[in-house]
Parts: sequence; C-alpha cells; structure tokens
Amino acid sequence: MRALMWKEIKSFLNSITGYLVIVVYLLINSVFLWLFPGSFNILDGGYASIENLFLISPWVFMFLIPAITMRMFADEKKGGTLELLLTKPLTDLQIIFSKFTAGLILVIFSVLPTLLYYYSIYQLGNPVGNIDSGGALGSYIGLIFLGASYVSIGVFASSLTDNQIVAFLIALFLCYFFYSGFDQIAELNALGSFNLLILSLGINEHYTSMSRGVIDSRDLIYFIGLILIFSYATRLVIQSRKW
Repeated sequence: MRALMWKEIKSFLNSITGYLVIVVYLLINSVFLWLFPGSFNILDGGYASIENLFLISPWVFMFLIPAITMRMFADEKKGGTLELLLTKPLTDLQIIFSKFTAGLILVIFSVLPTLLYYYSIYQLGNPVGNIDSGGALGSYIGLIFLGASYVSIGVFASSLTDNQIVAFLIALFLCYFFYSGFDQIAELNALGSFNLLILSLGINEHYTSMSRGVIDSRDLIYFIGLILIFSYATRLVIQSRKW
C-alpha cells in the first residue's frame, strides 16, 4: 500500500501538475493577501489577522484539488491498468486509501508554505505577536480537513469515468455543492425547522466552526464521516466493474 502511495506522489512530482498546483495556490493567495488592494489585503485591513487566507483557500482548493485527483482512477481506466492494479495483493480500500493519502499529502505540501504568512503577520503585529494563534491553529486544522474532504470527493469523481476532464467537472460540482450548496438551500427557508439540519450537512458550517479556534468533536465527526462516505462510494464504483 505504501508503495502505491509513493508511486502516486512521485507521479505528481515527476510532472508539472504537482508543482503547478502548489505554485498556483500560493500565487493566488499571495496576490490577494499582500498585493491587490481590497477587503482581503492584510496590510489594508490594519490589524494582525490571517483569517482571509482561510476565506480564500476553500474556493482555490475547489479548482486545484479536482485537478490533482482527476487522473487517479480515470488514467488507470483509460490505460487499462485498473484491472492489473486490482489483481495486486491489496484490498479495494487500500488502493483507495493510497490514492487519497497521496492527494492529501500534496495538499499539505501546498498549505505548509503559508506558515510564512502567519510568521509575517506575527512580526507585523503591534506589539509583536499580537495575533490570534489559537484561531489560526484551528483554521489550519479545518483547512486540512476541508482539503481531505475535497480529495475524497475528487477520488470518487475520478472513479466514475475514464475522462479526466469529466472527472474534474464532476469533482468541481460536488465540492461546490458540499461547500456552498447546502447553505444556499437553507437560505431559501422553504424547509422550516429542517433548515438547521440542511445547514449542518454542508462543509462550510463545520469549516467556519473550526476556524474560530474551537475543535468540536461534531465537526471532526462530520469531516471524517464525509471522507468515509465518499471512500465507500468509490469502493462501490470499483466493485461494480466485477459485477
């Protein structure tokens, strides 16, 4: 299983895709947080806070993570290597977990350089260190869980087709729906007392909760449950080839 995971990671790092994802993520965040004037600009805001990074990142990841995951199973199907992979002494879940972990590691590699933003804001604070470190830590944990959820959705989308573009579009739609779609449904106020339940089904509700710096077990259960649901759905899709 570890060999398959490292194979996936090396395939990213041996191509331009992995580096491009990291560079694009950092570039977009950098220009909005430090260069472009506006509500996201940290220097224009006048106070030491890194929260704008966590407002931008879910939307950037919504495009970049499907680009990472779109090839994971789609390439295997198109190249006819999925059947060969399934004959290896690995369970379907181990194969899925290997690809999921490889995608998550690349996401973590993308996030780690943003610690320089935190350090810069820490130094710019008046006095030095005048920043909500607890909120920043919670936000980083929430961002990793959000990224993991997007990866699980992307792996599922890739298992549905042998076309990378189709896999990308399916993952993009699902990531958008789970991040923002339930919020929009709840805002319609058409379901009465069920609006809070609908709201709690969306990623944004739990991501925002963790961004306050409080790690609630309900939020952790939600993200872990979402990852497991899409992993199991991916397993069903793979097993359907044997039916």
